[in-house]
Amino acid sequence: MSDEIKNIAEQMGKAIGGNSGLNSTLKFDFEGQGNIYIDGKATPNTVSTENKPADCTITVSLDNFKKMVARELDGTTAFMQGKLKVAGDMSVAMKLGPILAKAAG
Repeated sequence: MSDEIKNIAEQMGKAIGGNSGLNSTLKFDFEGQGNIYIDGKATPNTVSTENKPADCTITVSLDNFKKMVARELDGTTAFMQGKLKVAGDMSVAMKLGPILAKAAG
């Protein structure tokens, strides 16, 4: 697990605060480089680097994730181009936009 992923998880946790609005669990899988796990069912919501089963798992490269947060890459475009894969509950993935906006500050 890279320090960069740990820093992203910490920043995301601060940005999301106690309520992500997900009401579900979401995991970002950075293609073997690490994970960020958002527990939107916990009160308050938590963000960690744990690799646990989630309602929705988004597999994306760390580079493309950073582009999405910086709004240089649209999530829908990334999905259509195969740069982002979604497994599990697609409705959770649809709530990703506001979370990335919070993460971007």
